[in-house]
Amino acid sequence: MVFRETRLISFNDGMSPHIRRMTDTQSQTFSDRLLGFAIPERHCRGRTVRLGPVLDEILSAHDYPTALRHCLSEALVLAALMGGLLKGEGDQLTMQAQSEGGIANLLVCDYRDGELRGYIEHDPARFADGGASASLTTLFGRGHLAITFDIAKTGKRYQGIVPLEGESLSAAVESYFAQSEQVPTRIRTAISSGASGTLAAGLLVQHLPDGEEGRERLHARLDHPEWEHVSILADSLRHEELADPELPLEELIWRLYHEEDQVRVLPGPVLGKGCRCTEAHFEDVLSRFPKEDRREMADDDGMIVVDCAFCSRAFAIQD
Repeated sequence: MVFRETRLISFNDGMSPHIRRMTDTQSQTFSDRLLGFAIPERHCRGRTVRLGPVLDEILSAHDYPTALRHCLSEALVLAALMGGLLKGEGDQLTMQAQSEGGIANLLVCDYRDGELRGYIEHDPARFADGGASASLTTLFGRGHLAITFDIAKTGKRYQGIVPLEGESLSAAVESYFAQSEQVPTRIRTAISSGASGTLAAGLLVQHLPDGEEGRERLHARLDHPEWEHVSILADSLRHEELADPELPLEELIWRLYHEEDQVRVLPGPVLGKGCRCTEAHFEDVLSRFPKEDRREMADDDGMIVVDCAFCSRAFAIQD
């Protein structure tokens, strides 16, 4: 993919505060596409995303209570933001939250090549929908969050596990970057529901002290002046701005960091639902089991019924 660089000119260049100059493209990003950005002089990079129709498509596979629908929406935003940091074709980001005494048993979502999928396993009988504000403790008890990066080119896997503590999944992901990656990271998310469906959005910004992606990260400090400045501005982002479907993401970044000399905007991939369930896929998976195991799985007609939790479909495979 060829990224197009866009320069955003600050308010201090004498232009009207309602005008900005975009030198390479006039395209605008509203939803279902990642937008990357970099602030060279602050040695910071970031990603922002707003999920619209693709989110409703994923959520429609199950009749989730409101709190679970919002939890999964936040998880999918986080998966897109972190997955957008991957560079290679076939690289995959997976998030998995497991419960110890919570209402939800398992949350899984992943990102690969612009495709998202996810679901939450829970016991409807135990869940009394009290709205959209159920805490992490209520949902997952003493749960933990595992974040895994699979690199296709090398076959290597990197995983970090953090407790599900704090007020949100976003807080747990920030802890992951602080503990496992040692990269100062700030994440903001917003979710709204209405007659037109559910919308979820997020912003992730990170400090790379050496000023270049991919190099060894040295002396990452949460109190670094460059990072404090960028982080404070990220905290000023309002929920209604992030969740406004009419506000282009380019304009969102411009509002936050318009005083910088240069902000480079990097259009990312268009996002889609990426459930990979097919009969051929399940036939391949089942072929790896011994014949005796497959015989026990089959019904009286010799069919093995496989359920896909991501899209709520059943596949009957002939043994």
